Amino acid sequence: MISCRNFATLRVSSWVISGLLALSVLSGCGNAEKKGPEPKTVEDFFPIKVGDQVVRMQLAITLAESQKGLMFRQTMGADEGMIFLYDRPQQMSFWMRDTLLPLDIGFFDATGELKEIYPMYPHDERPVASRSRQLQFALEMNQGWYKQHGVKPGAKLDLAALVEAIKARGFKPATFGLK
Repeated sequence: MISCRNFATLRVSSWVISGLLALSVLSGCGNAEKKGPEPKTVEDFFPIKVGDQVVRMQLAITLAESQKGLMFRQTMGADEGMIFLYDRPQQMSFWMRDTLLPLDIGFFDATGELKEIYPMYPHDERPVASRSRQLQFALEMNQGWYKQHGVKPGAKLDLAALVEAIKARGFKPATFGLK
Protein backbone atom coordinates (compact mmCIF):
# COMPACT_ATOMS: atom_id res chain seq x y z
CA MET A 1 0.00 0.00 0.00
CA ILE A 2 1.31 3.48 -0.92
CA SER A 3 0.97 6.05 1.82
CA CYS A 4 0.37 9.72 1.09
CA ARG A 5 3.98 10.42 1.91
CA ASN A 6 5.25 7.75 -0.55
CA PHE A 7 2.81 8.96 -3.17
CA ALA A 8 4.14 12.53 -2.86
CA THR A 9 7.72 11.26 -3.17
CA LEU A 10 6.71 9.20 -6.19
CA ARG A 11 5.11 12.29 -7.81
CA VAL A 12 8.17 14.46 -7.15
CA SER A 13 10.46 11.70 -8.46
CA SER A 14 8.44 11.37 -11.66
CA TRP A 15 8.66 15.16 -12.17
CA VAL A 16 12.42 15.07 -11.64
CA ILE A 17 12.82 12.15 -14.06
CA SER A 18 10.60 13.89 -16.64
CA GLY A 19 12.66 17.06 -16.28
CA LEU A 20 15.94 15.20 -16.71
CA LEU A 21 14.64 13.40 -19.79
CA ALA A 22 13.49 16.68 -21.31
CA LEU A 23 16.90 18.24 -20.64
CA SER A 24 18.75 15.33 -22.24
CA VAL A 25 16.51 15.49 -25.32
CA LEU A 26 16.98 19.25 -25.64
CA SER A 27 20.72 19.06 -25.17
CA GLY A 28 20.84 16.31 -27.81
CA CYS A 29 18.97 18.57 -30.23
CA GLY A 30 21.41 21.37 -29.53
CA ASN A 31 24.34 19.12 -30.42
CA ALA A 32 22.72 18.16 -33.71
CA GLU A 33 22.52 21.83 -34.67
CA LYS A 34 26.18 22.43 -33.81
CA LYS A 35 27.41 19.62 -36.08
CA GLY A 36 26.82 21.65 -39.23
CA PRO A 37 25.75 20.42 -42.64
CA GLU A 38 26.01 16.81 -43.72
CA PRO A 39 29.24 16.04 -45.61
CA LYS A 40 29.04 16.16 -49.39
CA THR A 41 29.27 12.94 -51.41
CA VAL A 42 30.98 11.75 -54.59
CA GLU A 43 27.84 12.93 -56.43
CA ASP A 44 28.51 16.58 -55.53
CA PHE A 45 30.48 18.96 -57.75
CA PHE A 46 33.09 21.50 -56.64
CA PRO A 47 34.43 24.40 -58.74
CA ILE A 48 38.21 23.97 -58.91
CA LYS A 49 40.56 25.69 -61.33
CA VAL A 50 43.04 23.92 -63.59
CA GLY A 51 45.24 26.60 -65.07
CA ASP A 52 42.80 29.40 -65.96
CA GLN A 53 39.82 27.07 -66.44
CA VAL A 54 37.18 26.35 -63.80
CA VAL A 55 36.14 22.71 -63.73
CA ARG A 56 33.17 21.34 -61.83
CA MET A 57 34.85 18.33 -60.22
CA GLN A 58 33.54 15.33 -58.40
CA LEU A 59 36.01 13.90 -55.90
CA ALA A 60 36.73 10.16 -55.92
CA ILE A 61 38.30 9.69 -52.50
CA THR A 62 37.42 6.26 -51.16
CA LEU A 63 38.57 3.02 -52.77
CA ALA A 64 35.01 2.21 -53.86
CA GLU A 65 34.58 5.65 -55.44
CA SER A 66 37.90 5.32 -57.27
CA GLN A 67 37.05 1.84 -58.52
CA LYS A 68 33.69 2.99 -59.91
CA GLY A 69 34.95 6.31 -61.26
CA LEU A 70 32.88 7.39 -64.25
CA MET A 71 31.61 3.89 -65.09
CA PHE A 72 28.15 3.75 -66.64
CA ARG A 73 27.96 7.56 -66.96
CA GLN A 74 26.10 8.37 -70.17
CA THR A 75 26.75 12.11 -70.25
CA MET A 76 29.05 14.61 -68.61
CA GLY A 77 28.88 18.40 -68.81
CA ALA A 78 31.40 20.27 -70.97
CA ASP A 79 33.44 21.50 -67.97
CA GLU A 80 32.77 18.62 -65.60
CA GLY A 81 35.17 15.93 -64.52
CA MET A 82 36.22 13.59 -61.75
CA ILE A 83 39.43 13.91 -59.77
CA PHE A 84 41.01 10.88 -58.10
CA LEU A 85 43.05 11.55 -54.96
CA TYR A 86 45.83 9.38 -53.56
CA ASP A 87 47.56 9.52 -50.19
CA ARG A 88 51.08 9.53 -51.64
CA PRO A 89 52.87 10.10 -54.95
CA GLN A 90 52.93 7.02 -57.19
CA GLN A 91 52.76 5.77 -60.74
CA MET A 92 49.15 5.69 -61.91
CA SER A 93 47.26 3.36 -64.20
CA PHE A 94 43.62 3.66 -65.31
CA TRP A 95 41.37 1.68 -67.62
CA MET A 96 37.93 2.20 -69.10
CA ARG A 97 35.99 -0.88 -68.02
CA ASP A 98 32.25 -0.13 -68.28
CA THR A 99 33.01 3.50 -69.13
CA LEU A 100 30.83 4.75 -71.97
CA LEU A 101 32.38 8.18 -72.58
CA PRO A 102 35.65 8.97 -74.37
CA LEU A 103 37.87 10.71 -71.81
CA ASP A 104 41.22 12.40 -71.36
CA ILE A 105 43.12 11.86 -68.15
CA GLY A 106 45.51 14.40 -66.70
CA PHE A 107 48.04 13.31 -64.10
CA PHE A 108 49.18 15.85 -61.47
CA ASP A 109 52.04 15.73 -58.98
CA ALA A 110 51.75 16.51 -55.26
CA THR A 111 52.29 20.26 -55.93
CA GLY A 112 49.25 20.28 -58.24
CA GLU A 113 51.27 20.60 -61.44
CA LEU A 114 49.86 18.86 -64.52
CA LYS A 115 52.54 16.49 -65.79
CA GLU A 116 50.91 14.15 -68.34
CA ILE A 117 47.72 13.90 -70.43
CA TYR A 118 46.42 10.79 -72.25
CA PRO A 119 43.29 9.93 -74.24
CA MET A 120 41.15 7.02 -73.07
CA TYR A 121 38.51 5.22 -75.11
CA PRO A 122 35.15 3.67 -74.10
CA HIS A 123 35.30 0.07 -72.88
CA ASP A 124 39.10 -0.15 -73.48
CA GLU A 125 40.44 -2.34 -70.70
CA ARG A 126 44.08 -1.83 -71.60
CA PRO A 127 45.74 0.19 -68.83
CA VAL A 128 46.70 3.80 -69.49
CA ALA A 129 49.75 4.17 -67.29
CA SER A 130 51.68 7.29 -66.36
CA ARG A 131 55.39 7.53 -67.08
CA SER A 132 56.12 9.33 -63.83
CA ARG A 133 56.08 7.61 -60.47
CA GLN A 134 55.57 10.92 -58.65
CA LEU A 135 51.88 11.60 -59.29
CA GLN A 136 49.17 12.13 -56.71
CA PHE A 137 46.02 13.31 -58.50
CA ALA A 138 44.31 12.26 -61.73
CA LEU A 139 41.58 14.29 -63.44
CA GLU A 140 39.29 12.67 -66.01
CA MET A 141 37.59 15.06 -68.43
CA ASN A 142 35.67 14.67 -71.68
CA GLN A 143 38.05 13.74 -74.47
CA GLY A 144 39.57 16.85 -76.07
CA TRP A 145 38.87 19.11 -73.08
CA TYR A 146 42.54 19.75 -72.23
CA LYS A 147 43.42 20.63 -75.85
CA GLN A 148 40.28 22.75 -76.43
CA HIS A 149 41.03 24.82 -73.34
CA GLY A 150 44.79 25.12 -73.84
CA VAL A 151 45.49 23.29 -70.58
CA LYS A 152 48.94 21.76 -70.99
CA PRO A 153 51.57 20.19 -68.76
CA GLY A 154 52.76 22.85 -66.34
CA ALA A 155 49.21 24.09 -65.58
CA LYS A 156 48.42 24.18 -61.88
CA LEU A 157 45.52 22.64 -60.00
CA ASP A 158 44.03 25.04 -57.42
CA LEU A 159 45.04 23.11 -54.31
CA ALA A 160 43.37 25.60 -51.93
CA ALA A 161 39.99 24.92 -53.60
CA LEU A 162 40.74 21.18 -53.57
CA VAL A 163 41.46 21.35 -49.83
CA GLU A 164 38.07 23.02 -49.21
CA ALA A 165 36.31 20.38 -51.33
CA ILE A 166 38.03 17.57 -49.40
CA LYS A 167 36.89 19.15 -46.12
CA ALA A 168 33.33 19.51 -47.46
CA ARG A 169 33.40 15.79 -48.24
CA GLY A 170 34.25 15.16 -44.57
CA PHE A 171 37.85 14.04 -45.14
CA LYS A 172 41.14 15.42 -43.85
CA PRO A 173 43.31 17.15 -46.47
CA ALA A 174 46.43 15.98 -44.59
CA THR A 175 45.56 12.45 -45.72
CA PHE A 176 46.58 13.60 -49.20
CA GLY A 177 49.58 15.64 -48.09
CA LEU A 178 47.60 18.89 -48.24
CA LYS A 179 47.16 21.60 -45.59
